[in-house]
Amino acid sequence: MEEKRRYERLPIKLMLEVSNLFRQDGISLDLENTEIEVFDISKAGIGFMSEAKLPDNYYFNARIQFETSDEVILAVIKILYVCPIGNAGYRYGCEFIGLPSMYDRIFDDYKTIL
Repeated sequence: MEEKRRYERLPIKLMLEVSNLFRQDGISLDLENTEIEVFDISKAGIGFMSEAKLPDNYYFNARIQFETSDEVILAVIKILYVCPIGNAGYRYGCEFIGLPSMYDRIFDDYKTIL
């Protein structure tokens, strides 16, 4: 099968908390610090799992720090799709919105360490 992704996905284990989702039209949803478990990351986005059902086409702000770097990536993330995974919750595919290329080095360094 031909790989169609622009960037290679890298395995990662990160826990993030999401407390607010928003759309471009100004509608927002407040959440009770929903935990998400990030399982892969690329220069284009993240994949994560959560017990909570979050709607697609919503955005959230994230603070991402690799174990291999002191630098922090502050990013806006858009939920592209959601898939149920049995009784374990949901799997999500997301993209970074407007992530500056200055962060590319952090991803490249992380890939080298893997």
